[in-house]
Amino acid sequence: MPNISSLSELIKSALEDISIPEHPRSLYEPVRYILMLGGKRMRPQLALLGCGLAGGEPEKALPAALAVELLHNFTLIHDDIMDEADSRRGKPTVHTKWDQNKAILSGDVMFGMAYEQLESYSSDNGFDEHVLPQLLKTFNKAVKIVCEGQAIDMDFETTLSVTLDEYLLMIKCKTAALLEASLKMGGIVSGASEENLNHLGIIGLEAGIAFQIQDDLLDATGDPDKFGKRVGGDIYEGKKTWLTISLLQRASAEDKKSVESILQNSECTESDVSFVIEMFHKYDVISDTKEAIKNHYIASLQALSHFDDSPYKDSVNALLNKLTDREF
Repeated sequence: MPNISSLSELIKSALEDISIPEHPRSLYEPVRYILMLGGKRMRPQLALLGCGLAGGEPEKALPAALAVELLHNFTLIHDDIMDEADSRRGKPTVHTKWDQNKAILSGDVMFGMAYEQLESYSSDNGFDEHVLPQLLKTFNKAVKIVCEGQAIDMDFETTLSVTLDEYLLMIKCKTAALLEASLKMGGIVSGASEENLNHLGIIGLEAGIAFQIQDDLLDATGDPDKFGKRVGGDIYEGKKTWLTISLLQRASAEDKKSVESILQNSECTESDVSFVIEMFHKYDVISDTKEAIKNHYIASLQALSHFDDSPYKDSVNALLNKLTDREF
């Protein structure tokens, strides 16, 4: 029976086996660096499991899995530049360790490397002639949507009022779209029906939404030693999250004014952050956020129920349960 640990090792080994040139060193050294930083490898795992769920051999989806992981890391490099982030997974970000120009270029070459992985699915390699066009269509759509999500998120920085529906659209694009694509690409490799591809997409989309809302919640309630970030980091940065948007929608006029003042203050204090977290509890934002997370994971599991019982279904179920209970 496949398990998350064995899939992680398979993906780690495949990433290490990617042929990365030695020169120019300034271009490829940052690529090696970010690929070896680790992470959950959730997207490539889902690509392999999506293939298995639809009746295929997961190993055949490995190039597709590598493609989505390369794309994901490409977006991380560029996101870190835009966010002016100093660390990623407890290590210096690429633009901090090298410089911004090298980071941009290294991210760009990873984008090209992702497409090289997809070249494996040509008819010359024994795949049905429809597989590669389907993969490219799904992959390209995901790229476009992820970029749209990042643009919407950036627009939020200068938008005074954001609704939960607007925020939901952003996380569907920025976070959930690539999980959706990962599962669907695995299904495409297996020759899945359109109906099953749709179910695979829903599994990833709903799990991705839950995952991002959960990130927002952990920022306010998680153990900083496990989560890897200081408590209330989003509040310090004045970010619009599921929690802050929910709070501003339901707070009294006086409390809303106080919270808005804190979120707009680039030099807010630990006391300010504690006040906002207290407001989360006062207005039942924490409990309602947990309920929203639960509902999206349930929707993901409902889509999973359409597939026949198999070790792959068990593994996806185990992964979703693990994500539901995660503390980082």
